[in-house]
Amino acid sequence: MSELKTCFKKVDYDLSGLLHYIDIGDIGLPDIQRPFVWSNAKVRDLFDSMYRGFPVGYLLFWENGAGNGVKQIGLEGKQHAVPSRLIVDGQQRLTSLFAIFRGKKVLDEDYRERQIEVAFRPRDGTFEVADAAIRRDPEWIANVSKIWASGKPSYQMVRGFLKQLEAKGPLTPENEERVAHNLDRLFDLQKYPFTALEIAPTVD
Repeated sequence: MSELKTCFKKVDYDLSGLLHYIDIGDIGLPDIQRPFVWSNAKVRDLFDSMYRGFPVGYLLFWENGAGNGVKQIGLEGKQHAVPSRLIVDGQQRLTSLFAIFRGKKVLDEDYRERQIEVAFRPRDGTFEVADAAIRRDPEWIANVSKIWASGKPSYQMVRGFLKQLEAKGPLTPENEERVAHNLDRLFDLQKYPFTALEIAPTVD
């Protein structure tokens, strides 16, 4: 009996690894892909699902053997001008995650630059689209991009936020523990696992 041959392979990543490959230009987009069309509310829902440990779908990549008709994620230059893997399915998710984790702007469907701001309340692990009221409320981190963009370890981030809350009023030990736990969980989203199906470059 002949062995079943497939034109794809399954590859496991964590989010930090995927972001690194986007950073250096190894993962990019074919020209036929549409611009970024997700609303901030949809990005919020993506983060909420990941935070709660739900699956957010497979990614589909095509190993790029052509070397042309491609573009990069983000607006800045890359170490590798031509990506080795092109996103067939997962563009909106990966662009959202890259924009938030790297604090980068995206180009929307009208080709205007847009900053995605998703807020997080550590007291109860709630995500929301940032607005004026949230930005004024010390209980919220108005833009979660700052969590990773600061480059600080998680314990410094937790300590700084608890100090901010204590300026508003004393915290019970239970509240401190819950806030610290939820912030650690948010910080660790960079370890979230993804599975990609990568199609061989010889497939027409």
